[in-house]
This record gives sequence, C-alpha cells and structure tokens, in this order.
Amino acid sequence: MKNVPKLSLTVLAAAILALSQGCVAPKTGPIPSATPPLPERYPGVEGTNVTAVLGWREFFRDPVLSGLIATALTNNQELHVLQQEVAASKAESEARRGELFPFVRLGGKAGAEKASKNTRDGAVEENLEIQPGRRFPEPLPNYGVAADFDWEVDIWRKLRNQRDATVQRYLATKEGRSFAVTHLVSEIAESYYELLSLDAQLEIFQRMLDLQEKALESIRLKKSAGRVTELAVRRFEAEVLKNRSRLFVLRQQVVETENRLNALAGRYPQPVERAPGAFDLDRLAPIQAGLPSELLRLRPDVRQAELALKAAGLEVKAAGARFYPALNVSAALGLESFTLGSPIFAKENLAYGATANIVGPLINRSAIQAAFKGASAQQVAAVYRYQQTVLRAYTEVLNELSRIRNVGQGYDLKFRQADALANSVSISSQLFDSARADYTEVLLTQREALEARVELVELRQTQLMATVRAYKALGGGTVETQASSEVQSNTPKSGAAGR
Repeated sequence: MKNVPKLSLTVLAAAILALSQGCVAPKTGPIPSATPPLPERYPGVEGTNVTAVLGWREFFRDPVLSGLIATALTNNQELHVLQQEVAASKAESEARRGELFPFVRLGGKAGAEKASKNTRDGAVEENLEIQPGRRFPEPLPNYGVAADFDWEVDIWRKLRNQRDATVQRYLATKEGRSFAVTHLVSEIAESYYELLSLDAQLEIFQRMLDLQEKALESIRLKKSAGRVTELAVRRFEAEVLKNRSRLFVLRQQVVETENRLNALAGRYPQPVERAPGAFDLDRLAPIQAGLPSELLRLRPDVRQAELALKAAGLEVKAAGARFYPALNVSAALGLESFTLGSPIFAKENLAYGATANIVGPLINRSAIQAAFKGASAQQVAAVYRYQQTVLRAYTEVLNELSRIRNVGQGYDLKFRQADALANSVSISSQLFDSARADYTEVLLTQREALEARVELVELRQTQLMATVRAYKALGGGTVETQASSEVQSNTPKSGAAGR
C-alpha cells in the first residue's frame, strides 16, 4: 500500500506529459504587416503643427455654432446609445477579469432520506447503531452548510489573454464613440453653414426679384408706348415668376435644414439662431495639416482599428491555449449532521474535500481547431481593416486639403465674375432705356448675374465645409478647449501649413 501514492503520482505525471505533448496548437499562417508605410509629409504642405489638437470650441469661433455643438453632445440620442454600448463592453471586460479568480460559494442544505432495506445503504442503516441501544432515525435527516471553492488555474494565459482582449475591445468601443463625436461635430457645422448659405441665397433672390419687378414695370410702360412687344413683357414676367417659385423652394430647404440641426441637437424643431457675419472663413481656425504620422495618434477610427487588431491577436493566443490541458482545482469545507441537537462545531460534523483535475483535448479537437482557424482569420482581417482605415484617413486629408486650395482659387475668380456681372446689370438697363440694347440682353445679364452670385455663395459654403471636413479628417473635434490645451502644449511649434 505504501507504493500506491508513488504509483499514482507517476501515472499523473505521465498523463500530464502525454496531454501536453499531444495537445499542441497549430501554427498560424503568415500575417501581413500591420502598419503600412505612411509618407513623411503631405504633398505641398509644410510645418508640423496640426489643427486637430485644437478643441472644437477653439476651432469654431462662432458662439452660436459652438452652442449647437455643445447641445448636441449633451442631448444626441445616438451618442447616448453608443455610451451604453461602451458601458456594456466595460462590464464584459470586468466579467472576464473576474474569471481569473477562484469562485467561492456558500450555501446550506436540509433534507431527509429513507433508503430501502433491500439496498446496500438500507442494510447498513438497519444494522448500524449510533450508540448502544440507539439507532438512526427514520427517515434520516441531513443538515449542512458548506463553502465551495472552484478555480481554473491559468497555466497557459488563456484567461488572461481573453481578459486583455475584452479590455482592448472596450477601449475600441470608446474610440468608436469618439469617432462618432467627430462625425456629429462635423455634421452640425456643415448643416449650419448650409443654413447660412440658404439664407444668403434667399437674400440674393429677393434683391434680384426687387430689381426684376422694377424692370418689369418699365417694360410694361415701354410696351404701352409701343417701344417693345408683348413678347418682352411675357419673358420678363416668366423670369420673375421663376425666381419667385425658387424662393419657396429655398424656404422649404431652410425649414428642413433647421429641423435636421435640431434633430442632431436632440431637440424638437424650433428656429435656429444665426450669428451675424458667420458665413465667413475668419470664423474658423486656419487648417494646419502637420505630419501624416499624426493620424495614427489623433484619428479615433485609426486608434479603434489598432485596438481591434490587438484584441484579435490576443484572441488567437487564447484560442491556441485551448489545445493544452486545463488544470481545475476544487474544494469544499463545511459542517454536516443528521441532527440539529449536536454541537454545531463538533469535529464529528466537519466535512471537507479537495480535487485537482487535469483535462485536455485528445481525440475530438475539430471544434477547437475550427475556433483557432476562425480567430486567426479574424486577426488577418483586422490587419487589413487597420491598413484600410489608415489609407482612408490619409486620402481624406489629401482630398480636403486639395479642395480648400482649389476652391479658394476658384472663389477669387468667381468673385470677380460676379462683380463684373453686377455692374453689367445697371449698364444693360441704361442701354436698354436709351434704345441701344435689346431687352433680351437685359434679361440674360440679370440671369447671369443672379447665377454668378448664387454660385459664389455655394463656393463659400464649399470652402467652409472643406475646412470643417479637413478638421475632422485630421482627427479634430473630440476634445473641448480646456482638454486640448495640454495636448497642444506638447506639440512642436513650426511653420503653418498652407490653406
């Protein structure tokens, strides 16, 4: 009998060795490089400062727009939904963290049992006495209280890798919410500038209508004097009616844009205040692109993709650990008695036990292999998603910088065209009054002047939106002024990028 413990330990050690040798995780395939090489600088852009470190209160210098953004960040329902998803992800990470520690349960029991006399237990009870002359009660009661201990020892870091993966997923959901904040800030600013553009177009159409109605009266007088035909009157009337109808279309667009802004702000439709002089580039901070490498630090979607990639790598390691044997330790300690009359802490009532189980996959490993292959494929997909996100971020910045530059140059030319056509309107009217120009020249000049002024307003709107989108593409819009001041102080000072 003395050799039994040694034999048992030998068998146990041999079993562990056999399981560990037979349960080897397969190797993963080649994984592409996670970080694609970014260009050192943006084409045609100098300087290392980046506008994205500015808080949105510093970037948007319009107090009305800043108020709308602050209201939206407080009331927007989509952000509230994302915040709850972040909370759920955090709870999951805490649950995974708890799996590393032993589970201890405390419970009690009470019951009664009567075994058949024609069974082994019944025969034993029939011939067993507690004390001389005293037999076991029938039925036999049982009372007890015990603490159970159960623990999976994390030998191969399976549980810790799962915990770390959920932590990375939690951090990724936080970055996802930050990315939604940048979208919301940008969408509110773009809608606000669209509203200002519609206001400017309404004003242009109203001024042109006043001018055309006066011209129409003049044409009618000239028709009465026989200087023009009915055709001239009808064409001028048609032009006036066309522009009047466009006024109603613009007013409807104003209503819809206001309602969209209110919906983004999380409130019911109401008039939206406009700041005087807000339709101007001076109300936005100048764009400074900095270095492309800053995108990896400042863009929330890039950080989100990076964290998802780290989580995928940890999940592959956790899936690989399932091929190795698992060690589970369980124990119980408590008190148990068939009578409540005995002293509760008597040594006769003490019950305890402990076991250690080592279990590993040996024959049916197809499910574990499938899970490992799936995790490996997800890791490779996460690499490509990260590369795609970085490439998209870089392309977005280039597009918006180019748009700012080209639209700015086009705006200058369009301004000169609109100014020239504005002067030609009065000239054509004077020539028509002196019978040196046809009425069609007056009509076409007014139409071209109107279109040029409207296009000028639309170009200004495009300039403002391109600046806002460049700010978003660089990763701006996630911090307030106070929070951004510390980040900005750590950024090296240098020349600004060209707008």
